[in-house]
Amino acid sequence: MSVMPDIRPLLLTGGLLCSLLSLAAPAATLQGIRMHEAPDSTRVVFDIDKQVTYKLFTLDNPHRVVIDLQSVRPRAGFDPSAVAVGRKRVSKLRGADRSGAYRVVIDTKLSLKPSAFTLQPIKPYGHRLVVDLFEPRKQQPAPQPPRKDRNVVIALDAGHGGDDPGAIGPGRIQEKLVVLQIARRVKQKLDAQRGFEAVLVRTGDYYLAHRKRTDVARSKRADLFISIHADAFKQANVRGASVYTLSDRGATSETAKWLAERENRSDLLGGVGDVSLTDRDPVLAHVLLDLSMDANRSQSIEAGAAILANLGRVTKLHKNRVEQAAFVVLKSPDMPSILVETGFISNPDEARRLSQAEHQDKVARAIARGVEQFMRSNPPPGTLLAKLGGEVRYTIVRGDTLSKIAQRYGISSKSLRARNNLANDKIRVGQVLLIPTAG
Repeated sequence: MSVMPDIRPLLLTGGLLCSLLSLAAPAATLQGIRMHEAPDSTRVVFDIDKQVTYKLFTLDNPHRVVIDLQSVRPRAGFDPSAVAVGRKRVSKLRGADRSGAYRVVIDTKLSLKPSAFTLQPIKPYGHRLVVDLFEPRKQQPAPQPPRKDRNVVIALDAGHGGDDPGAIGPGRIQEKLVVLQIARRVKQKLDAQRGFEAVLVRTGDYYLAHRKRTDVARSKRADLFISIHADAFKQANVRGASVYTLSDRGATSETAKWLAERENRSDLLGGVGDVSLTDRDPVLAHVLLDLSMDANRSQSIEAGAAILANLGRVTKLHKNRVEQAAFVVLKSPDMPSILVETGFISNPDEARRLSQAEHQDKVARAIARGVEQFMRSNPPPGTLLAKLGGEVRYTIVRGDTLSKIAQRYGISSKSLRARNNLANDKIRVGQVLLIPTAG
């Protein structure tokens, strides 16, 4: 008589083994790593298919930043050492399995201070771990008093950047790249004018949080802040350039409300840390903020109107008036601030034109002309423009006529001819005209 062996212990052991294997199975997959360099930091983004826990620490001799992703495995074939790294701070990335975690080592060229946070999915991205690597803070020199007869400073903010591509149009055209190209063209044109200095808030393809953008402008003592965009709308047939200023109430149109909500959400794409507030008395700070906002809001509308009028000469307008909406990026009490939508990248025709250098140049010239007109009419005290008063030097470009220039500056052709000793209305490209203001 054969005795059947008791297999229950084996079954229990097998079941326990399956449970242990199940527990040991990776909870998430590392899909990829992306890296962007900003002037004072490098951002490393880990794309993961599920929410993740992590440990972060640094090592010296040599400098390294170490991230342990708990219960994570890389996707098949992924190699961190193949990730494109910036040349300024990071030399290479390495990865290896380690005690139920996946360790990524970032070899750095200098000692960096890391700051990390996770982000929930928002199209087109899933779960992300963001690690910002900051250079040591340098001792800032004491601010110098504004020099006499200084240039007017214009801050040009190209929207989006880095992890946040902005709107994506036909042919995969990306808003972040188009608006940076336009901003660079505006800077070139303003810098060519005596008494003007333009600064780029974002100089490359990296992300800046909304409030960081105004901080950059403030550090440059900007007299005017212009945020440049080329957004998308729900309907592809919507088109035309627009100019917006800050509203503390409702938006002036459905489009204004839609765009403000869309732009304000971009911080979720790029990721932001904690927002630190000044330690002023909250009631006093609120009153002072309201007063300065009211003063700057009227100037913002005036500057926006000058730019909108010039944009209308080179492209179709979405609305013939300056609109208002609650854009976070415009909430700076220090300077007039406007947001320029150069067109809708969701419209196939406008997307095509916005990608063309010739059209970008026309739009940039229109923005620069609007800025010049506003600033010459409202020169900040202590600037060279204020000293020059009514004397304006204008360089003629292709397409200009004497009557158009006179109309643009609100003067008569006769007075323009008289000031420049012209016998007739003939002008040439490159010629410089002296233009008295209407006053």
